[in-house]
Amino acid sequence: MAKVTIDGKEYDTEMLSEEARNNIQNIQYCEQRLAELKREMALAQTARNAYARVLASALPKDA
Repeated sequence: MAKVTIDGKEYDTEMLSEEARNNIQNIQYCEQRLAELKREMALAQTARNAYARVLASALPKDA
């Protein structure tokens, strides 16, 4: 008997329709995917910053 809270109201998932349960699963998947994308974005930003630092050190100093 799993519980889920939506808009401040708690529901027993076993009492919900199959369509509602499927939508809950889809929302959970989307939340997981968004978290994964945020981690990937942070990694890409860190790499970009490192490349920019290396580039800056490789540029001529007299320009």
